[in-house]
Amino acid sequence: MRNLAATISFLAALAIAIPALANPERWRASGWATDFSQTEVDLGEIISGGPGRDGIPAIDAPVFRKASTLEHMGASEPVIRLEVGSVVRAYPLRVLTWHEIVNDTLDGQPVAVTYCPLCNSSIVFDRRLEDGSVTTFGVSGLLRNSDMVMYDRATESWWQQFTGEAIVGERAGQALRMLPSRIQGFGEFARENPDAEVLVPADPALRRYGENPYVGYDSRQAPYPLYTGELPEELPAMMRVVIARHAGELAAVTLPHLKAVDSLEINGLRLTWRGGVASALDARDIAAGADVGTVTAERLSDGAAIVHDTTFAFVVLAFHPGLTVHAESGPITLSSR
Repeated sequence: MRNLAATISFLAALAIAIPALANPERWRASGWATDFSQTEVDLGEIISGGPGRDGIPAIDAPVFRKASTLEHMGASEPVIRLEVGSVVRAYPLRVLTWHEIVNDTLDGQPVAVTYCPLCNSSIVFDRRLEDGSVTTFGVSGLLRNSDMVMYDRATESWWQQFTGEAIVGERAGQALRMLPSRIQGFGEFARENPDAEVLVPADPALRRYGENPYVGYDSRQAPYPLYTGELPEELPAMMRVVIARHAGELAAVTLPHLKAVDSLEINGLRLTWRGGVASALDARDIAAGADVGTVTAERLSDGAAIVHDTTFAFVVLAFHPGLTVHAESGPITLSSR
């Protein structure tokens, strides 16, 4: 855990052996009680990401401090802003980079706040399942398309973080409800919500909080070799793309295009960009990362916030092949090289 990038580089050298972990017997032998007879995907697509189950520990008892009291955080540091009912909270990526999942409750609503650094995807889920039961989620240590595979602690079913879908186990085929959230700079969040709670480490010495273990990930030409899928033909693999999800439909725009026009209307939605938020995947010190800005997404009809995320082009191709993406050159359809 002291250097996840080094772990990833080591595993890349062993990439030929990693697919062998797709054998369910190996997973069972390592303690998984997952029902491997039920699956929505090819098990060969799921590989080890390095740390084992809970090697990246989800946070189940989050600790918070008032925003106005946190003097150690930089103004441009990225936080996930979540508002549920009468409660608004911030979950800094300086913490989530090292834990990836926070099981929390806001205004009576059970939520899972998640961040997958390899996909730069920050998504919040309702922890209530289709049958009405409530569960918590952990980090499996497994990846599919370089995206975190979560597991629910009730059935040990495996869930794809980027889509919120159960892909293996008793819950296979079910989907979690996503909740609107957005990345915001801590300084702006604190000015707007000085009394709001901000997630802080329970034990500041546990990890190198505030440091980015994926230094230079933004500047790579391609994701780490743990990703073995196709790369897009039309866009650089690591270009940021905003994905808005509403009423069962997707709208997508490249971040450079949205940045150039400031605001864009697509499919009855308005997407807006403004600067002042650091990338969590650039410099070693997250607060010193390049300015990638913040995006808001809302319905044109009533201004309501909608679910959206900013990820990489290779992730969009992996999970939504054939999706039309609005770019500076015009609408394009992602295809493989």
